[in-house]
Amino acid sequence: MKRLLSVVFLLLVGLYPLMTLAAEPVFSASDMPWDDGTAILLKWELDPKMDSLSLQKADSLGVFHEFFNEFSTQGQHVDTSLEIGDSYKYRLISYNSATGDSSVFTGSATTKAQWFDMNKLSLLIMLSLVCAAILYYIYLGRKGKDLFIRRISGLDSMDEAIGRATEKGKPILFVPGLSDLGDIQTIAALNILSPLAQKSAEYGTELLVPCRSSMVMSAARETVKEAYMKAGRPDAYREENIFYLSDDQFGFVAGVDGIMLREQPAANFFLGAFWAESLILTETGFGTGAIQTAGTGQPHQLPFFVVSCDYTLIGEELYAASAYISRDPQQLGSLKGHDFGKLLVIILVLAGVVAEILGWGWFKHFFEGGS
Repeated sequence: MKRLLSVVFLLLVGLYPLMTLAAEPVFSASDMPWDDGTAILLKWELDPKMDSLSLQKADSLGVFHEFFNEFSTQGQHVDTSLEIGDSYKYRLISYNSATGDSSVFTGSATTKAQWFDMNKLSLLIMLSLVCAAILYYIYLGRKGKDLFIRRISGLDSMDEAIGRATEKGKPILFVPGLSDLGDIQTIAALNILSPLAQKSAEYGTELLVPCRSSMVMSAARETVKEAYMKAGRPDAYREENIFYLSDDQFGFVAGVDGIMLREQPAANFFLGAFWAESLILTETGFGTGAIQTAGTGQPHQLPFFVVSCDYTLIGEELYAASAYISRDPQQLGSLKGHDFGKLLVIILVLAGVVAEILGWGWFKHFFEGGS
């Protein structure tokens, strides 16, 4: 027993200097980990008796200037907007306003750029999973597997609308929105225009495509021309049927309304980006008795399309339309892969809720870096 007490005593005596050292105030400056080399991390642990501090940085002449003074006994601060590869000197002065005691600490660090930001590891993992899912579904599509996509009635009615126009001997009107080629909704609309133009070429039905932007007009002409060639009817292609109207919003709308009243198209397609003019267009089309299909990514315009059109593509149905119609393996694989990504996000949200209920803070912190 005496021997055991002696051993414990010796251990305490040996550890006492380390315990004393750990309790001493410390200040450190180091390169911010996993950053682009423009920040330095400053940490401190001060004497509990102190009640204020002044964090200062030296300028090019070596003169220190205060840039942070929010007091905390244990804390840290990140100095940002620095130059990569430069060295910086810092000084921390802690005070006790009652006794007048003060302590001064100095430190220096050099900024370095890292190859990877490990705070965004969660985003890398999720991106890798989604990319792997897209490639996997593309592989399945090319192997001939039938990839299921839920039925979209607005696209299934395309043959009916074209058939009705053919029977009546009237044209089809396709409006690719009012935005330019920089809008993904316009790209989605042109993707739908391609199979629509191919079917109109097969049926020998005239297709009218008024455009607000000259760039959209050029892209639409190439899209329709290629579709007519695929259908084996390049002679039936009429470049003048894809034309520019006006850059003015309501000037363009007035022009399209005039076309509907004069030409009396049997089928109208309004697909792309639309704003306040949406109801003006579709009400005019409704008055002419045409079958109308509309779709947009603008949520506040969808109600107007729903009440005035026969079929409406809601939200992401517009972007899925090209894959739905063409059944191209690459487009189908991309669509299914993105659906997998959405499912993954839903699962992570539910898992995060459960983790918070159980008090597992590490789960939330793991994904915070990528936000």
